[in-house]
Amino acid sequence: MGKSLREIAQQLKDADKKAQLIYAFNGTGKTRLSREFKELIAPKEADAEEQEESGVKILYYNAFTEDLFYWDNDLDADSDRKLRIQPNSFTKWVLEDQGQEPNIVANFQYYTSDKLTPIFSEDFSEVRFSFERGNDEQPENVKISKGEESCFIWSVFYSFWQKYEFNCKLQIVNFISDQLSF
Repeated sequence: MGKSLREIAQQLKDADKKAQLIYAFNGTGKTRLSREFKELIAPKEADAEEQEESGVKILYYNAFTEDLFYWDNDLDADSDRKLRIQPNSFTKWVLEDQGQEPNIVANFQYYTSDKLTPIFSEDFSEVRFSFERGNDEQPENVKISKGEESCFIWSVFYSFWQKYEFNCKLQIVNFISDQLSF
C-alpha cells in the first residue's frame, strides 16, 4: 500500500532539499498534501508566540488562496463589476499591514498590461479594474479574463514572497499546489 499524506508530508519536511517539485494531475491531493505539510510545520494548536519563535512562515498557493477572491458581476445594473476579497489574516497583513498594494499592481501589470490597472477599495475588501485607452475618456470599470484574474491573485502571493524571499530571520516554505495559467 502507498504512503499516507501525513507520511509524504513528513518525508518532504525531513528532506534536506532547498526545492522539491511535486507534479500531479488535478484531483490527486496536492492541496491536501500542502495542508498536511503546513500542519507539520506550523500546527494549529501552536500559539502565535510559539510560531513566531520557530521562525517558520508557511506560504502556500492553492485552491484556498484563490478562494479568497470572488467576482461580484453586478448582474442587476451590469456596471459595477468588482473582484471581492474575503477578509482574513493573510490579506489584511499583505495589503494593510505590509502595504503591498503598489507591488501587487506593478507585478500584475508586468504580467498583463501597464494599461490594465487594479484599483483597491480603501478598506481592501474589493478591487475594480480599469483599462486606459490613451485618450481623455474616463477608463471603464472592466471585468478581467479568468487568466488575468489568476495573474492578479498570483501577484498578491508573489508580492508577499518577493518581500520576504531573502529575509534571513524567517524560513519561508513555499508550497504551490495549483496550476499557474497566465
